Amino acid sequence: KQTETAPTSAYSSPARSLGDTGITPLSPSHIVNDTDSNVSEQQAFLVVVAIDFGTTSSGYAYSFTKEPECIHVMRRWEGGDPGVSNQKTPTTILLTPERKFHSFGYAARDFYHDLDPNEAKQWLYLEKFKMKLHTTGDLTMDTDLTAANGKKVKALEIFAYALQYFKEQALKELSDQAGSEFENSDVRWVITVPAIWKQPAKQFMRQAAYQAGLVSPENSEQLIIALEPEAASIYCRKLRLHQMIELSSKAAVNGYSGSDTVGAGFTQAKEHIRRNRQSRTFLVENVIGEIWSELEEGDKYVVVDSGGGTVDLTVHQIRLPEGHLKELYKATGGPYGSLGVDYEFEKLLYKIFGEDFIEQFKIKRPAAWVDLMIAFESRKRAAAPDRTNPLNITLPFSFIDYYKKFRGHSVEHALRKSNVDFVKWSSQGMLRMSPDAMNALFKPTIDSIIEHLRDLFQKPEVSTVKFLFLVGGFAEAPLLQQAVQAAFGDQCRIIIPQDVGLTILKGAVLFGLDPAVIKVRRSPLTYGVGVLNRYVEGKHPPEKLLVKDGTRWCTDVFDKFISADQSVALGELVKRSYTPAKPSQLVIVINIYSSEHDNVSFITDPGVKKCGTLRLDLTGTSGTAVPARREIQTLMQFGDTEIKATAIDIATSKSVKVGIDFLNY
Repeated sequence: KQTETAPTSAYSSPARSLGDTGITPLSPSHIVNDTDSNVSEQQAFLVVVAIDFGTTSSGYAYSFTKEPECIHVMRRWEGGDPGVSNQKTPTTILLTPERKFHSFGYAARDFYHDLDPNEAKQWLYLEKFKMKLHTTGDLTMDTDLTAANGKKVKALEIFAYALQYFKEQALKELSDQAGSEFENSDVRWVITVPAIWKQPAKQFMRQAAYQAGLVSPENSEQLIIALEPEAASIYCRKLRLHQMIELSSKAAVNGYSGSDTVGAGFTQAKEHIRRNRQSRTFLVENVIGEIWSELEEGDKYVVVDSGGGTVDLTVHQIRLPEGHLKELYKATGGPYGSLGVDYEFEKLLYKIFGEDFIEQFKIKRPAAWVDLMIAFESRKRAAAPDRTNPLNITLPFSFIDYYKKFRGHSVEHALRKSNVDFVKWSSQGMLRMSPDAMNALFKPTIDSIIEHLRDLFQKPEVSTVKFLFLVGGFAEAPLLQQAVQAAFGDQCRIIIPQDVGLTILKGAVLFGLDPAVIKVRRSPLTYGVGVLNRYVEGKHPPEKLLVKDGTRWCTDVFDKFISADQSVALGELVKRSYTPAKPSQLVIVINIYSSEHDNVSFITDPGVKKCGTLRLDLTGTSGTAVPARREIQTLMQFGDTEIKATAIDIATSKSVKVGIDFLNY
């Protein structure tokens, strides 16, 4: 019978209507750790595929559960760039003028580039779009992205297209390897996201994966959303000494003396990266690496994950004997990725050629703009602290041509006239940048990262860090390596894994093979439910008073389940018991709320958001004797990046479940 259902609009005014379906706390709150309940039914997956969906580049890697020590990085893709190692592919996507998926990665870029400029305006080309999930405050399923031609598309569709593309590529490669059709149900998928992303963005990725057909909502555990620095951390545990470069001014380690290691470390690194580009299968020995075995119970280390869009700082602590990781300090960081360097280059171009021209050029010649940024990318990778010769950036012909039309004078004239001393015009049609000019483009981003780390090192929990692992694509930049080394080399040992750009991808595969390795996280938010409490004169504000059947209630009370920054074990259950405010109630509605603040008293406090509703129908209990004080138990279980809530009517053992939802409220 659906007759008791009040119109939903009635629930939206928090205080007044809550009286009908309200609940009040029954018992003192207690946490129950059901260790048996988080042993999930391990499904037998044949393979783990991890997708690193990056801001600037993306890729996947996989490992068969039968031979977990072999991690295979995806096969090479057509069309790499000069000067850029292409184990990963650019995160670029092209849709036809009819908005159908056309291509991804190098293929998308090259096809777009070869289109006639007038035709290109009809096609939708997107790059670096992942940042939108980080920067959008009120992300929903309807958030838009803007393509290069200025047209808008739904972000969810783009992310789903991209994930679907990876799914098809990976299944194709697996089928070719196995010699027979590979079923999606045999795959456990792992997608990595930055730890500093807010909950809505993490949920958005999962929704996109459902839409892409990676997994279905019914089999949600087939997909793990892994946090990038955690994945990196898991991989770093396995590092052997020959698989990393140490930049430290500390005492000699294994025969290297500190002073010459920095220079030697860099050269060695470059050499190694060059050799390693050829190989696609990496052996991860099933041992704990030497560095790791020096760590003792309670030791702390920082993972600095610097990628294209963001830098993510996470502090972990070792828990022996199994060497489980415990997140000590909630992930912090910000939008200081290598994109910041691209942005500085753009500002430099504004300065030389005028912002009006550059913005116009981007819209009118989008493919040529992409070319210019590719040329910059390869020179950006050649920047190094000790470089003395200039870096040349080829200007596309249409840039030179369009500038003359636009301004009536030549590019060369603009460079002479601008007061930017470090950038000259070379007769071969190139911008010549002195190394100082290039380093200046890196400076704001690197300064932000260093400043952020300085703040982190000020925190008492972080003062005794033993190691700093520098990972992520931007960690390949010698300028960043040198800055981190100069700032923190005397406080802790700085370690860079050799194939630093693939660290997260490999760690994500290891995480998929053994998800139990991360044991404790910090809750990013405070969670609670809205309840009615007995009204206490002088303690409760008068505007919250609600009188029902002669009982004086205080409405809108936020009953806390867990506070922001509290440690939560994965799989941990938090239980609370409630009772209907009115014994004759036939329906109970439990609203779940979240906030970034710790001390929340009322659900009407600023910053409190509704993120779930549990609706329990108490009818159908006639005939059974219902106790006078009926107990409704509410459980919250903290999973990977998902939180599930359940309400159980103890008298009838009826229950209802809901996943916490940050996008649809």
